[in-house]
Amino acid sequence: MFTGIVEELGTVAELVKQTAGARLRVRCTRVLEDLKQGSSIAVNGVCLTAVRLDAHSFSADLAPETLRRSNLGDLTAGSRVNLERPLLPTDRLSGHIVQGHVDGTGEFLSLEPVGDENWWLKIRVPVELDRYLVYKGSIAIDGISLTIASLDGDVLSVTIIPHTYEVTTLGTYKQGGRVNLECDVLAKHVEKLLESVEYTGKG
Repeated sequence: MFTGIVEELGTVAELVKQTAGARLRVRCTRVLEDLKQGSSIAVNGVCLTAVRLDAHSFSADLAPETLRRSNLGDLTAGSRVNLERPLLPTDRLSGHIVQGHVDGTGEFLSLEPVGDENWWLKIRVPVELDRYLVYKGSIAIDGISLTIASLDGDVLSVTIIPHTYEVTTLGTYKQGGRVNLECDVLAKHVEKLLESVEYTGKG
């Protein structure tokens, strides 16, 4: 489990496409301190398994499903990525519950300054995720825990504070680019429970 609080910006060293899937190697420093082979690591909000480590990087295999559902297949050498290690039982939950299971990708529309180094981020979201989004609800965008500030049709907006802008990949986005979206898991559980109640009622 993760919190959506980015620990470090990593740099993609290489993305090698394979017959099925791909292998990603990321250069980084801080998250390597206690990373071991087999450890989980969130890369742009996607939970991956570190399969190879050296002094300056880790590698992870990307399954075909991961490439299909996330933006990791769009990465190239030099791309910056948000990194987070799993939450420890003794840690504070500073963001929100993030599983690292991306629900889909949204389209980056704009990032506009609103004063005092704050920003207004707009993302177009897939229609199938709309039912999980609520005003002031939580969402993870490329692994960043954010609060929904506006919903206008299929466009989601959030406010980005200076610190978040400085320590994440947000400043590198290009219009039309894909971003990973993970909706609040509590919303998905509520939906499942309501479906169960409705089904039972019909019986």
